[in-house]
Amino acid sequence: MKILFLADEECPYLWDYYQPGRLDGYDLIVSCGDLKPSYLSFLVTMSNKPVLYVHGNHDVRYARTPPEGCDSIEDMVFTYKGIRILGLGGSALYSGGPHQYTEKQMAKRIRKLWWKIRRAGGVDIVVTHAPVAGFGDGEDYAHRGFACFRNLIEKYKPKYLIHGHVHVTYGTDIPREQMLGDTKIINAYERYTIEI
Repeated sequence: MKILFLADEECPYLWDYYQPGRLDGYDLIVSCGDLKPSYLSFLVTMSNKPVLYVHGNHDVRYARTPPEGCDSIEDMVFTYKGIRILGLGGSALYSGGPHQYTEKQMAKRIRKLWWKIRRAGGVDIVVTHAPVAGFGDGEDYAHRGFACFRNLIEKYKPKYLIHGHVHVTYGTDIPREQMLGDTKIINAYERYTIEI
């Protein structure tokens, strides 16, 4: 299965300069947050494939104008063609926005998902907006990662944790891929493709 992950900035290749056929071959499109609703609606229309999303810290507009034809996977395990995808959007609390959480609040969200994860028989991909603490997060308060994501990885051992939030344009030392045990952590800034 070929999955396109998107985050933080709309990809000109897939929007401004889109040409028919550019989304051929993808089975699924997943947003890790902070993308315009119109962009996701465009992609679901052009690809005729499912588009899933979690909220980024700037996605307050989704309450008024959610991406049409797309599905939120917040706080759930979504299974598609046998691949189990867990969604946990939002960032660390820094200004009191609706998709911002303290470490304790995010850990509580994860604990509440144990039954859904067990019922699904585990999880293959965790989709977040914020990164794992110590794995590609920023030093500033707004771009801190969550330590509880590390606990999630150690407990459920997903094949991937894919996030956004930290733009690779912020600096030259921002990694796209890292490993934590057997889990590959990927920063999906703009776009990233995996085959699973």
